[in-house]
Amino acid sequence: MQTLPSNTPGNGRAVVIGAGPAGLMAAEVLAAHGLAVDVYDAMPSAGRKFLLAGRGGMNITHSEAQPDFLPRYGNRREQVAPFVRRFDADRLRQWIHDLGIETFVGSSGRVFPREMKAAPLLRAWLHRLRESGVRLHMRHRWLGWQDDGSLRLAGPDGDISVRADAVVLALGGASWPRLGSDGSWVPLLRERQVEVAALQPSNCGFELDWSEHFRERFAGEPVKPVVASTALPSGGVQNRRGEFIVTAQGIEGSLVYAMSAALRETIASTGSARLYLDLLPDWSLEKVEAELAHPRGARSLSSHLQSRLHLKGVKAGLLRELMSKEDFADMGKLARAIKALPLPVLRPRPIEEAISSAGGVSFEALDDALMLRALPGVFCAGEMLDWEAPTGGYLLTACFATGHAAGLGVVQWLKDEGRHAGLATPSTEGQK
Repeated sequence: MQTLPSNTPGNGRAVVIGAGPAGLMAAEVLAAHGLAVDVYDAMPSAGRKFLLAGRGGMNITHSEAQPDFLPRYGNRREQVAPFVRRFDADRLRQWIHDLGIETFVGSSGRVFPREMKAAPLLRAWLHRLRESGVRLHMRHRWLGWQDDGSLRLAGPDGDISVRADAVVLALGGASWPRLGSDGSWVPLLRERQVEVAALQPSNCGFELDWSEHFRERFAGEPVKPVVASTALPSGGVQNRRGEFIVTAQGIEGSLVYAMSAALRETIASTGSARLYLDLLPDWSLEKVEAELAHPRGARSLSSHLQSRLHLKGVKAGLLRELMSKEDFADMGKLARAIKALPLPVLRPRPIEEAISSAGGVSFEALDDALMLRALPGVFCAGEMLDWEAPTGGYLLTACFATGHAAGLGVVQWLKDEGRHAGLATPSTEGQK
């Protein structure tokens, strides 16, 4: 087995495992402070998931003010907030502008690169990293540690052993494993007594038991606009307006993803969950009742729904699918169902299909600089940490922010340990 040296002349050496946004950001910070940096990744090229996520329009962050932004991290808000405050949406946008990429704020408040693509941003970033001396080693899968504490990696030419003064792990979660985030790191850390919460699907679709008739007729149809509501496991109710898509297995789409944490946790605790749909969110119950009470003459009830309430297609189909014939014919019950139609949600779709994952390295296993308490000199960043957030720029923002924090944590730790007291401290904290 080949063993690579621990240092290059005159510099400390840091190794980053994972070439996604969190790992690359950590590498940039480390290089800016004078460390020799090697990045290893199992995939053939860097940023594979980042590129695919940006294929439909790269949503890099969100323009919300922090009082609205930070609660998006749910029950991990307190743990994530210090990192996002330090490297917030404004600083992230400035960092992108320094790469020569313009950004703009969309009508929803989401922030996009001007070209709406991830590839130009990633190309400019990788060029700057290489110019700063960062070395990228692709097709190298991390396998844990050797007995002497060095890192073990499987490369194209066999296993190698790598020594470093500090390590940043940025290995992602377990969604989209074909792009590199497969969760294979979990047992490697648990073997070292690191607390890791089980990885679960987040921003995911859910399964419902559709009838064959409904599935064949409406799979692929968007349902919009609606207001969805579900009970929160901690108490209270989550309400959100938006749209979703009927699938052959159940439901998916932005509205469902935004409510996935509450639905998943409720299913885990009770075995199932209910998502209530207001099919006519701009109509009051009283108005719906009045329109349904209007004489319909010889018209069918379906024609009556369409002419009086403009309910047709998949929305009308949902009513027939989820109501008994007797209740559907009862105008009072039909009106209440139009305003609060219960969807019995059975289970999340597999984590491999999810946009992101929940669970990961517990914050209790980390110090304030994201170093593992059980493994001094080993830091963690990105989606492998135990947090989750909805889509809309919040996921990437926290990945960049924790990568930035882990890089700074390495620098400070090396100084505190007296290993490399002469490390540079650029005013940009590694942003340029």
